[in-house]
Amino acid sequence: MLISNRQALVDGFRDGIPIGLVYFVVSFTLGITAKHAGLNPFQGFLTSFFNNASAGEYAGFIVIAADASYWEIALITLVANARYMLMSTVLSQKFSPDTPFYHRIFVGFDVTDEIFGISVAREGKLNPFYNYGAMLTALPGWSVGTALGIFAGNILPPSAVSALGVALYGMFLAIIIPPAKKDKIIGAAVAVSFAASFAAEKFFPLISAGTRTIILTILIAGIVAIIYPVKENENAT
Repeated sequence: MLISNRQALVDGFRDGIPIGLVYFVVSFTLGITAKHAGLNPFQGFLTSFFNNASAGEYAGFIVIAADASYWEIALITLVANARYMLMSTVLSQKFSPDTPFYHRIFVGFDVTDEIFGISVAREGKLNPFYNYGAMLTALPGWSVGTALGIFAGNILPPSAVSALGVALYGMFLAIIIPPAKKDKIIGAAVAVSFAASFAAEKFFPLISAGTRTIILTILIAGIVAIIYPVKENENAT
């Protein structure tokens, strides 16, 4: 059933509230890394607003702290964030064919793991305003949290900083468990991905986490798609 842009925006905002809250908490640790790299709160806010990705920002801040060149910073950020190209490709298949190109560009601006998760789990065709609603909480939560983390980074004890990072894993579980319970194929693919990711980290430690994620995503998703292809009419609204 088709819904209005306004309703899609409200739905996205509602579903994005938990994401924004967790982003706000988790990004404190990112702010600490940014502080060590020499960034001030305003610079940290802008960085997180325009690069809403924890792995990419952590990698970027680390090489900034090492006084790396601009091309090295750009390259490490590209490698760490490369998996979002795959996510964007998947999301593009969720849009109606007549969705304007500019909507695809704006949605692609903030494709995070969590927003991707709630978007692909949404039944039927994806209304871009749903993503805009989720962005209204995700972007401020992540960028403001980073700025405040720079302020408070050296004040919090190490135990508190470590505890803040646990919240992100809880959010991942909240996203993947419902569709995994609903579809056994998805559940099996998730289980295989956990095991494969663990094995890849142990046997291929020299490959970056972002690159491992891309390779495993292509392999596992490709195999599942070949064995259990999705019929076109299953995606109809």
